[in-house]
Amino acid sequence: MEVALHELGEIFTGNTPSKKNKNYWNSEDTVFIKPNDLNNNNLLLNDKNNEYISKEALAQARIVGRNSILVTCIGTIGKIAITTDAKTAFNQQINAIVPNKNVYTKYLAYALMHYKPRLAALANAPVVPIINKKQFSNFKINLNLDKEIQYTVIRQLDLVGEIIKNKNRQLSKLDELIKARFVEMFGDPVLNSQHYNLVKLSNLGALARGKSKHRPRNDPQLLGGPYPLIQTGEITNSDTFIKKFTNTYSELGLQQSKLWPKGTLCITIAANIAQTAILTFDACFPDSVVGFIPENSDITPLYLHYWFSFFQKIIDSQASQVAQKNINLKVLSNLQVMLPPKNKQNEFANFVQQVDKSKFENIVYLNKTLSSKILSQLGDAIRD
Repeated sequence: MEVALHELGEIFTGNTPSKKNKNYWNSEDTVFIKPNDLNNNNLLLNDKNNEYISKEALAQARIVGRNSILVTCIGTIGKIAITTDAKTAFNQQINAIVPNKNVYTKYLAYALMHYKPRLAALANAPVVPIINKKQFSNFKINLNLDKEIQYTVIRQLDLVGEIIKNKNRQLSKLDELIKARFVEMFGDPVLNSQHYNLVKLSNLGALARGKSKHRPRNDPQLLGGPYPLIQTGEITNSDTFIKKFTNTYSELGLQQSKLWPKGTLCITIAANIAQTAILTFDACFPDSVVGFIPENSDITPLYLHYWFSFFQKIIDSQASQVAQKNINLKVLSNLQVMLPPKNKQNEFANFVQQVDKSKFENIVYLNKTLSSKILSQLGDAIRD
């Protein structure tokens, strides 16, 4: 039957205790979850890079208990995880559901994975995709409320999920291999251990924010044309190249935006800060993204993409936070980039190309084989 999410449990939107109060962040009492701590196609939280808040910050935070569902609703929409700690805090980019007795937690989480594309479509915004608490609470999905059937579905999908996790581990190892090769060739980029020349990013190429004056959902005439529209959540360090898109601009939409050329390095400056990826086609993107086009023949976008991956957390920690985290163009322009010889950058690019072939094979398997199994099983099982 079709039910709204608020009928399946209590819903909470997270927040962030003030970073100015050092006492809120001076001990590891309660884990504090951000969107980057949630994984695509994996219900487990990433426990490697978590932040923590102190007991003193608990009254200022949103707290849920074990077996609650976290869903990202700003930036990257629809990443899902199940909490395992007795107390978990989370930021304002995440909504939490504390399921009631009508549904098993994992069954609801799998169902939300099935409905991720429809949930993402609800946040059809060119600047930073957002689903507010009211929209999220009223979001309707089809569920089978027979708990014996729910349990059977969970067992079936858990088996498929184990295969997906193993494949994702392989992908993660390949990403680690590329970063290890980067350090082997260029040294520690944070310390600049090989003492390369440092050059301001603005001196290596043209930097400018994307353009978007109107939200497409408020003006549907802007959408549906031949011009790809890349949203903030579609730019991530884990994907070197942007090869797909979910929205397009019409001729009218293009008039209020800007078409960036293939090869542009896209850099996010809001929500998930300093995520980067390279366009493989001409595309538009919003003003929450900065485009970098090399004008200095000594730098390549591919090298710069991996250079940013080492600094993402540093830049993110320095971002200002009002309604959501953001950095301005000046911060990016003044970044000091180490500049190794171009032939070494090209050698690194050749290595990445070889590793990407293996990554592509794994991704094809996940997308065409396993993910389709999850979707088809859920499609059959979640209906009465």
